[in-house]
Amino acid sequence: MTKISSSYLGDLRILSEHIQSGEKIKTDAPLDNNGQGAYFSPTDLLASAYLNCMITIIGIYCEQHEIDLKRCEGEVEKIMASNPRRIGELRISLDLTGHNWDTATRKRIEVAAKNCPVAKSVSGDISIDINFIY
Repeated sequence: MTKISSSYLGDLRILSEHIQSGEKIKTDAPLDNNGQGAYFSPTDLLASAYLNCMITIIGIYCEQHEIDLKRCEGEVEKIMASNPRRIGELRISLDLTGHNWDTATRKRIEVAAKNCPVAKSVSGDISIDINFIY
C-alpha cells in the first residue's frame, strides 16, 4: 500500500509527499483553468503517469524476457475536453529506435506496454493514440 499526503498551499497549488520515499512534488492549476501553470497540473501528472508506466512495463518485460533494452524515450500530448472538463485524448509516442527486434518481439513489447497498470486504471472515455517508433 502506498500513502501520499497533500496540502493546499494557496493560489491553487498543492504540495504532495510520497510518504515512503519523502519525495515531494507541487501541482498548480493550468493556465486555462484559473492557475498559473507553474508546475504540473493534476491532469498533467495523469498523462505523465500513463507514459511513464508504459516505459516502466517495457523495462520490466525486457528484463524478464532477457531482451536488451538500450533506450526508450517517449512523449505524451494531453488534449482536454469540456462538458465535463476532463482529459479527452492522450497522444503517446514511444521511441525505441536502435534495437534489432523482430516483429514478434516488438508485438509482445507493445502488448505489455498497452496493458500497463495505469492504462488499466483510466476511463475508457479517454481516447488513447499510441505510436511506437522503431
